[in-house]
Amino acid sequence: MGILKKRFFLPLISIWIGIIFFSILIVPLAASEGDNKDEALEQMKRRFEGLRHYLDVLEKKIDDVLWYHKVGDIAYIDKVRHVGPPLSKRQIKNPTAMGANNPVKFYSYVFIPKKIDYNKKYPLLVFPHGGVHSNFSTYYTHIVRELTAQGYVVIAPEYRGSTGYGGGMYEKIDYGGLEVEDAYAARNYMLENYEFLDKDRVGILGWSHGGLITLMNLFDHPKDYKVGFAGVPVSDLIARMGYSTDSYRELYSVRYHIGKTANEDIQEYRRRSPAWQAEKLQTPLLIHTNTNDDDVYVLEVEHLIKSLKAAGKKFEYKIFQDAPGGHSFDRMDTQLAKKVRFKIYKFLGGYLQPPRPFKTVKDLVRAGYPGYPHGMGDR
Repeated sequence: MGILKKRFFLPLISIWIGIIFFSILIVPLAASEGDNKDEALEQMKRRFEGLRHYLDVLEKKIDDVLWYHKVGDIAYIDKVRHVGPPLSKRQIKNPTAMGANNPVKFYSYVFIPKKIDYNKKYPLLVFPHGGVHSNFSTYYTHIVRELTAQGYVVIAPEYRGSTGYGGGMYEKIDYGGLEVEDAYAARNYMLENYEFLDKDRVGILGWSHGGLITLMNLFDHPKDYKVGFAGVPVSDLIARMGYSTDSYRELYSVRYHIGKTANEDIQEYRRRSPAWQAEKLQTPLLIHTNTNDDDVYVLEVEHLIKSLKAAGKKFEYKIFQDAPGGHSFDRMDTQLAKKVRFKIYKFLGGYLQPPRPFKTVKDLVRAGYPGYPHGMGDR
């Protein structure tokens, strides 16, 4: 196999990269002799953008296969396609065109425990991924294993703006807007199609941008969720635009997204920020943040916490002090991360009553880490 790789596989990759490089760089530049150089550079930029989306699609297809290897021993895995709301009016180029107001189609991952009794009712967890433009990848392997081992059914929506589905889906992004409704649509899809789910035991959890989607779902649909967890959640886009880089700000102000900076339309950014919607909370909620988080600064989450307190809301929270891992401190594979997740699951379980809740951290390790059946123990 090693000889075959050297003789055939590696040369083919080199040729492929060479062709791409030639088509993206050399051809447009050569054609620009005597033509408008700016137009040639713009053409090159579009080609690079197309290549990036193509590689995202390829990466997503590979990662989809990995799900079956990493979780297939304890969960049935499916990827379903359903719909969310239509595009916002701002994003519809031609409102009179056929199908202009059609619902947006997107995929969701479904994980169902293999130890399931279809004569019983099971709790559902909606699990939106993080990232301005990202997707639900095997990065979440251990968490999905831990949830399904407890008897949760999980749906993870690849809401509008997710990567791995081409440029069209990428440019449908609506951060803090209709993507929130996509996650809610995923919840409704499950209850409409899986009769063994308990509509009165539905929760939602997410980290970072997924934490924002969690919060906004709880605020906008308080009667449809029993409980929620928001880890290091993006909480105040106005503050975020203040401490972020120009390249990050451009993700929001490009023509196909909000189309304006926070300075140009501060109310639009406020509308998309959980910290400014705190008075809507009616659902049990746990919030985590970390003082050394270099992605979602603790000041954002502190604003959310203070707003909830000012509104007289009951909720639980913890501000971790310089926990190793920063933004990812409780999603990692460290002892601290496992102990923190155990407490998160205990909070969720108090409201959702999963059939096989973890009693110790050792139970969590055994479920989430198949290479260590006896775990690393409670230390």
